[in-house]
Amino acid sequence: MTQLGNFFIFCSGCDKNILKQSPTEFNKYAGIGATVFFTGLFAMVASSYALFTVFNNVWASVAFGLMWGLLIFNLDRYIVSSLKKKGNILSDLGMAMPRIVLAVIISIVISKPLELKIFETEINAEIISMQQEKRKEHELLLKSRYEADILKVDEEIATLKNDILALRTNKDALKQEALNEADGTGGSKIRNMGPIYKAKMLAATQAETEYQAKLGETNPLLAEKEQRKKTLLTQRDGEMEKMEFAALSGFASRMEAPSRISATSQAVFVAGIFIMLLFIAIETAPMFVKVISDRSPYDFLLDKIEVEVEMDHKHITTMRKMKVNNALDLEHQIRLHRNADLIKAENELFSHAILNEVEDLKKNTHSLRDYLQRGRILKDQTL
Repeated sequence: MTQLGNFFIFCSGCDKNILKQSPTEFNKYAGIGATVFFTGLFAMVASSYALFTVFNNVWASVAFGLMWGLLIFNLDRYIVSSLKKKGNILSDLGMAMPRIVLAVIISIVISKPLELKIFETEINAEIISMQQEKRKEHELLLKSRYEADILKVDEEIATLKNDILALRTNKDALKQEALNEADGTGGSKIRNMGPIYKAKMLAATQAETEYQAKLGETNPLLAEKEQRKKTLLTQRDGEMEKMEFAALSGFASRMEAPSRISATSQAVFVAGIFIMLLFIAIETAPMFVKVISDRSPYDFLLDKIEVEVEMDHKHITTMRKMKVNNALDLEHQIRLHRNADLIKAENELFSHAILNEVEDLKKNTHSLRDYLQRGRILKDQTL
């Protein structure tokens, strides 16, 4: 085997010693190992690009991407190596299902950053549109902030202008009535400049005076209000000019952009689905190969070793249990015999003492009263 082949065998997670006994399985496990390796490589590239959009630093992105790629590589290697063929398709599929679900999740995580890179041009264009939308939102917020003050100033200006307009309309009307009275086209219909004309002309003159006085009071106020409005508009326009486009270069914005593009572009939506399905197929291929293929010599050898280890373990634990149980039984029997011997010895001693007492009674002629007295004294001593 070449060094590259040995490396791919290592990536597959199989045992080299077992594989040497089944050389026909070399290509199979080398292919599985290559799939695991390239999956980890794709994970490193994807995470490096995703982290570059966050940190905007090549070395930091490569360092974190390498760590993420090694993590995915190790996880894939464990998933593949832990799946063991037992010969029952339903049992094998049930054992593989949690690993397949995990592999699907990993493939989705890997495919998304690569999808962002593939559609980078479209995403950048969409981000510009998103920035313009954000700017419009900020402009509307800024205008609404100044709108109340500007509207208030406009109402005050309109009120002052309406007051002046009302006075001008009134004085023009009174002046026209006086002229109509003078030329006979109105009023008394008599062409003269008599008392009626003079009265109307006086009213018109008073209205003119009142109008001019009001105009003199209002013009400074109008100028002040107009200047206030101009100042507000200048401030608003100045803030709008200083307003910058929202920085939407982060990973979250780049994740949002494809969804917006997919909503309007069927081609991008279909392409994104196929990219994700491609990585799912790559990630789950080793497990499906193991599940649908027949048991290979490697599987039989591995099962043989595991069964032998299991049987040895059972044999050792069973023998140890039997040894412990025998030791406990022996100790129990020894205690039983020892207790029986002690009881027997005590009974013999007691019987011998009684016989000696009886013999003493037979040899010594004492009265019953002395015998009872002696028994009472012995009882008191015992107590």
